[in-house]
Amino acid sequence: MFTHLSDLDLRLIRVFLAIVDAGGISSAQATLNVGQSTISTQLATLETRLGYRLCERGRSGFALTARGEQFVEACRTLLAAIDTFGMAARNVGKKLVGTLTLGMIGHTPVSASARISEAIARFRERDESVRFSVLVRSPGELEELLLAGRIQVAIGYFWHRVPSLEYTQIYAEDQFAYCSRRHPLFDTAGDIDPDAAADYEWAWRSYPLPEAEAMAPRNISAVADNMEAVAMLVLSGHHLGYLPEHFAAPYVQEGMLAPLNAAKMRYRVAFQMVTRARQLRNEIVEAFVEDMNAAHAEGAGPKPA
Repeated sequence: MFTHLSDLDLRLIRVFLAIVDAGGISSAQATLNVGQSTISTQLATLETRLGYRLCERGRSGFALTARGEQFVEACRTLLAAIDTFGMAARNVGKKLVGTLTLGMIGHTPVSASARISEAIARFRERDESVRFSVLVRSPGELEELLLAGRIQVAIGYFWHRVPSLEYTQIYAEDQFAYCSRRHPLFDTAGDIDPDAAADYEWAWRSYPLPEAEAMAPRNISAVADNMEAVAMLVLSGHHLGYLPEHFAAPYVQEGMLAPLNAAKMRYRVAFQMVTRARQLRNEIVEAFVEDMNAAHAEGAGPKPA
């Protein structure tokens, strides 16, 4: 068991995380640029230092033990803390020093991305030395990461509210009903009566959509949790479905999709910036939230509903 942490231990920990991230010793060879036997020896040395087995490896494949799973999280926390310390030491005297992890959903509209970029530009004008880390996840995963303290800011569509998180609307997105050129309604698309469209099969989201409850079709034969999957179902010609206007635009331009009735078959969803409660936010998060609000207040792109 560790009694003190040496440079060798840190090297072994990084080797171990490389193995975990690669999914096994053999796969880690390219990342570490050393042979399999060397990696195996280093892993065994780390296990000896710890006094317990971190993973099972052999013909049955690579799998972390229960202790190994806990040790992975401890290692990531340690290395993040070392990085933060190094950044702070290099930037003594700066007002804001650390890491800001931003989580987003996929396929953010261009205008919305421009506002986020403007907020980052504003933030970079501060007296700071902050490393940005940006990841893309589903809304549910983003909320879980926020609650666990793994990210500090999330941007996306969140259909429900977690009491311990703060939600601020930053933009809205229009969703329209579409059919593909393979669908019987394609030739008359543009002025389709909603009641007539309701007789056909629809693809719908697998999670609640409070904003679209009045638009929910009665004949739902497919569900999906993301717009890419809905588009795939609609493009098959067997389903109608709602898609964000910006996402469907390239398909419309190519003649692959057409809106059924833009005036009557549409709804708008609000997208939120989410953080932990104000009393749990540090100075870095507070500054970025301030810059996000300022960037969106300028009115670049579509205004929130």
